Amino acid sequence: MPSAETLSVFAAACVGLVLVPGPAVLYIVTRGIAHGRRGGLVSMLGVESGNMLQVLAATAGLAAIVASSATAFNLLKYAGAAYLVYLGIQALRDGAGGEERPAAPGRHMFWNGLLVGALNPKLALFLLAFLPQFVDPAAGPVWLQTLVLGCIFSAVAAVGDAAYALAAGTAGQRLRRLVRGRGLARASGVVYIGMGIGAALGNSRART
Repeated sequence: MPSAETLSVFAAACVGLVLVPGPAVLYIVTRGIAHGRRGGLVSMLGVESGNMLQVLAATAGLAAIVASSATAFNLLKYAGAAYLVYLGIQALRDGAGGEERPAAPGRHMFWNGLLVGALNPKLALFLLAFLPQFVDPAAGPVWLQTLVLGCIFSAVAAVGDAAYALAAGTAGQRLRRLVRGRGLARASGVVYIGMGIGAALGNSRART
């Protein structure tokens, strides 16, 4: 197991990284604005579940495969980008309807968030580049240290993302009084599509 000093330094580094918002945070924020605090938190839980799948993949060494294979990386990148564009198109369709549609069920938002987190190739590279700096082979099994560090990162990210979700949900209450739900859906759709295009055009060797 990593030493207590290593764990504390790693946790502090994670806090600094979480404070810099990435695509996953933008996704959570748009969900919070459009669907309130509950929608933001459910989406956050989905994203963090997807992140944990990536932590398990990193522990199993799959992240190394993604990092070393341009084909594998690009497949994951384009799958994630396509899914974001798909979410954007769905949101635009909801916004174009003649009547305001009810909010998506929590289960649906959770699975959407899980796919957003699991299909984020930059997180795989981040885990591969960041976690080994805090792993000491002399301190015990590398896989166990990687898993522990990954779980700490996920816990810190969950706290930070929950704060973003709650803040967005609170702000969304005011916005929904000023803008009709369909307008928010259209705005969310534009954000998702922009994120998807940005992900697809991003450097193929380029948090979350």
